[in-house]
Amino acid sequence: MKKILVTGHNGFIGPLLVKLLTENGYNVVGLDTNYFGHDCELYSQENGIREIVKDIRNVDEKDLEGIDAVCHLAALSNDPLGQLNEDLTYSINYESTVHLAKLAKKAGVKKFVYSSSCSLYGVAGDKALTEEAAFNPVTAYAKSKVLSENAILQLSDKDFCTTSLRNATAYGISPKLRVDLVVNNLVGWALTIGKIKILSDGTPWRPIVHAEDIARAFIAVIEAPAESVNGQAFNVGINSENYQVKDIATIISQIIPDCEIIITGEYGPDSRTYKVNFDKIKNYLPNFIPKWNLTKGVEEIVESYRKNKLDDEKFSGRYFIRLKQLEYLLSNKFVNEKLYWS
Repeated sequence: MKKILVTGHNGFIGPLLVKLLTENGYNVVGLDTNYFGHDCELYSQENGIREIVKDIRNVDEKDLEGIDAVCHLAALSNDPLGQLNEDLTYSINYESTVHLAKLAKKAGVKKFVYSSSCSLYGVAGDKALTEEAAFNPVTAYAKSKVLSENAILQLSDKDFCTTSLRNATAYGISPKLRVDLVVNNLVGWALTIGKIKILSDGTPWRPIVHAEDIARAFIAVIEAPAESVNGQAFNVGINSENYQVKDIATIISQIIPDCEIIITGEYGPDSRTYKVNFDKIKNYLPNFIPKWNLTKGVEEIVESYRKNKLDDEKFSGRYFIRLKQLEYLLSNKFVNEKLYWS
């Protein structure tokens, strides 16, 4: 039985990955700071795995003993959070990532699968980008992904297989819900106030992918022959799931017919716009079979929000918005200011 370390296992994607790994017979160890604890749960999911509660910057060789593969998700996980403290973003998302990869290689780990992002393409227009496209990151978060990916892939050799998964914008339901993601956010507006608020002009392109399908991509890499994924980067998503934000809103309004679409344009025509081509992952990893599309995903989100009584207070509060939760922890001294925020 392969032993898998999942960093950030108590984040948005992590619980879904842990669930699929354990269902597929893997021995899973989780590592997380647990900043998003029980009060940030939409619903409870017991996983029964061994957990290491530790800042990713403090990982040591002992944490990697006996590990066959690392699925590295831990990061400051979106653009607003990255802008809050760019030095911290650099430290956690880049320096600690490279440190972890080097430790893993030294410890004899066979595969290192990195959770990157399509946001590293930045400003790209209407052409669907392949993995060969130039990077044009416009945020600290996206820049940290570029730096990390370049460094990790350079560590590849015949004994250490590294792979970068450039995930499309995630959405969907998870025990550790995030409503600061475009699809989850727009559905939340529709259900809580009856209006879908688009703060840009609605024209930016976003490739989207369900968080559970991102988890499937990780497993596909773990199970693939090393020679087919070593030193490779893959866009994670489906070609048909590229949308302009205004079109995402239209689909949501068809599922929640009593809501109104409001394009405020208050943030202007968001400079981050990119369409992405997903042919490579389909061709290289035939065992990666996505199960979700936007319509099915929105229906899942609507059902879960209603079932779990996600009202305006919960939707707009700190529990499911990463930036607000970390600001709360800092202001209440649950996070050591010198260690984590300087």
